[in-house]
Amino acid sequence: MNYDFNAIESKWQKYWEQNQTFKASNTSKKPKYYALDMFPYPSGAGLHVGHPLGYIASDIYARYKRHQGFNVLHPQGYDSFGLPAEQYAIQTGQHPAITTETNIKRYREQLDKIGFSFDWIREVQTSSPEYYKWTQWIFGELFNSWYNIETDKAEAIDTLIAKFEISGNLKVNAVCDEDIEVFSEIEWKVFPIKKQQEVLLQYRLAYLAETEVNWCPALGTVLANDEIINGLSERGSHPVVRKKMTQWSMRISAYAERMLQGLNGLDWTESIKETQRNWIGKSVGASVVFEVQNSDKKIEVFTTRPDTIFGVSFMTIAPEHPLVAEITTSKNKVAVTAYVEATAKRSERERMADVKTISGVFTGSYAEHPISKKRIPIWIGDYVLASYGTGAVMAVPCGDQRDHDFAKNFDIPIINIFKDVDVSEAAYTDKVNAIIANSDFLDGLSPKEATKIIVKTLESLGCGKGKPITVCVMLYLVVNVIGANHSLFIMWMECRS
Repeated sequence: MNYDFNAIESKWQKYWEQNQTFKASNTSKKPKYYALDMFPYPSGAGLHVGHPLGYIASDIYARYKRHQGFNVLHPQGYDSFGLPAEQYAIQTGQHPAITTETNIKRYREQLDKIGFSFDWIREVQTSSPEYYKWTQWIFGELFNSWYNIETDKAEAIDTLIAKFEISGNLKVNAVCDEDIEVFSEIEWKVFPIKKQQEVLLQYRLAYLAETEVNWCPALGTVLANDEIINGLSERGSHPVVRKKMTQWSMRISAYAERMLQGLNGLDWTESIKETQRNWIGKSVGASVVFEVQNSDKKIEVFTTRPDTIFGVSFMTIAPEHPLVAEITTSKNKVAVTAYVEATAKRSERERMADVKTISGVFTGSYAEHPISKKRIPIWIGDYVLASYGTGAVMAVPCGDQRDHDFAKNFDIPIINIFKDVDVSEAAYTDKVNAIIANSDFLDGLSPKEATKIIVKTLESLGCGKGKPITVCVMLYLVVNVIGANHSLFIMWMECRS
């Protein structure tokens, strides 16, 4: 007997569609299971091999959970809003609504032929007004909210205004900009409306800020890191440069600890959890201020290892750091300018991922060590990112491998501050078993003990303080990013509770 797969597939796919076999019930008493795929962008060419490669795995698991007795929600949709659709419209002269709808029909036809068990009743298209009105709503909620540390959740901005009217901002405990002007309730009431709005912007969860972005002049837009390949835009292969622009940002750091704790209860592999922790990017350490010699300039660094401060043998600042032009000596200006221009063509993702290429250039200037007062050379290196921390690091080659590689490459001395450890070939990164040495009053202490003492010392000298830091998520194009990022929507709804 021949296996007539065409007839069999056609019969059962028609049955599934007519009977809504894979529809998830809203009233089922079965345990719930949610299987969500990354939505494809519907291009004119149709599905590529990468789409079913991922969808097959999730579909197998969705079917498995149904057989186990779960009420499975396994939806599908299309990430059809944004740059790809815009560029396709420009290239072909066709209205994006027409081409997108045509492409979606093609994708749906191919997905059905493969036989996936999607709940098509819940299909979404991020380009439809019925969908993106909610992404705009989310932004409005973010803009009209502030994070109250005392209640550990977001609250309406009106509640903050009420606090200002009663007692000013002296007693307000919020996630906000640093160095905010302290004012009384009387001062708040006499502030002009423009001034009041400027103050509120320093507290809002969505706010405007000047930030380093990937700018593509040819496309006329900001690009995400994954839209850049070898310094060129994925769409059209146009040059991309790093530049500062006013962008909408989010105080995602407000939720850092809650997000980290939430990972613990998820049934995910540890590697995935660790990736998420790195994405959240929360670190605890200290900010340290280094004074630039023969100048009134100061460079602030954030370090998670203040215990290693006596191991600093040089400083590295990001090519985009605002002080680059000011502290570069005339002798080094040509080399620095060329290096900065070359780095501007690379995305942050490329720079973070490229651990083999070691590059940098000396500014010609030196900083003063805040405690030992030794002279510290200031270098520029593309492994330091302007978007993380302060865009500057105190380089400790004996305790950080990238610093170690940099020092080796440029013949910079490596100071060993770890007892009975050889750091000639590689950095020593053990924070648990290390014993601090060659560090004056920190000798013989563990990193944890040394951290407490050095933070107090820095604070007493007025050149540093203990501080947590979290990498902020940039909303390059708020509607598009939130529209595609369903986890952000879920996070927001949960964090408001």
